[in-house]
Amino acid sequence: MSSLLKSLLAVPLHALTWLGSQGTRAVAAVVFIAAAVPPLGALLRPYVTEAIFVLLCISFMRVDLAALYGHLRRPALVATATAWTTIGVPLIVGLIAHATGLTARVPGLSLALMLQSMASPMMASPALAALMGLDATLVLITLVTSTALVPFTASLFAGLFLGDMLTISPLTLGLKLLGILTASLLAATVIRWGFGVEAIQRHKKPIDGFNIIILWIFATAVMSDVVSDLLAQPVFTIGLAALSFAIYFTLLAVTTLLFRRVGYERALALGLMVSQRNLGLMLAATAGALPPATWLYFAMTQFPIHLAPYMLTPIARRLTARGRTSGATAAGSTS
Repeated sequence: MSSLLKSLLAVPLHALTWLGSQGTRAVAAVVFIAAAVPPLGALLRPYVTEAIFVLLCISFMRVDLAALYGHLRRPALVATATAWTTIGVPLIVGLIAHATGLTARVPGLSLALMLQSMASPMMASPALAALMGLDATLVLITLVTSTALVPFTASLFAGLFLGDMLTISPLTLGLKLLGILTASLLAATVIRWGFGVEAIQRHKKPIDGFNIIILWIFATAVMSDVVSDLLAQPVFTIGLAALSFAIYFTLLAVTTLLFRRVGYERALALGLMVSQRNLGLMLAATAGALPPATWLYFAMTQFPIHLAPYMLTPIARRLTARGRTSGATAAGSTS
């Protein structure tokens, strides 16, 4: 019976392993496949919260505790990056939205931008950084500290900038975020205890493949109305797509420049993390009770989120190779 079970599991395990080995190509393909099946998206939309919960569990269960402790011994860079992504970004976005009158003119878009800026980085950021050859451990520890703070910072900025645009109070938003993060952390801890860290590391590729499937489920649910919106209001939809790319690469460029003194390779890793915002967490906390313009902008952000890692991989590899060459040259000159 055990051999039969192994045979039955071999096929899906092999498929997941293959999918996980595709790396950033599979992540990029997700967004196009998701947009191509609107009816399926409508069926999956009620399960956005569950998809986010699973993604959080996968990320928490794969946390490298040794790397985590190592970066905690040098907290200055992590503290600065955490302050930038949890306080600096939402503060700047909120001030710009109010100064330009966007909040009054297009409240749905203003709400989307604020929720995006208030969100913690995506839990998949360390995995994407690793696929690109960047410093995944630095991304990981900053992600953990930022995620731990987001229930409190999101509640603060919601109270400062959102007013009555949200259907829930800032305090309720913070409590829901805290509840989702705590539950997923506890579930991940149980999984790590039950299966063991070695087993999780040994099955890295199949877990990557499963993670990509959950990413597809989330993207499909969020993008269920993209095609109909594009046909009904093409200029507005394309404009939101262009805006999502502009904001993504602006956050990436500004963060990379701000942290360039620690080396462009590490600065790019932080830029990737800051630009990859966990909008799903905000959707889960608000139970999806958001205006249509907010939903549409969130759908458009899936394009840069999924395509940028694939586009940036050649640059990341060049920076990594340059860093290794510089390190080898320095080592040779001192010997």
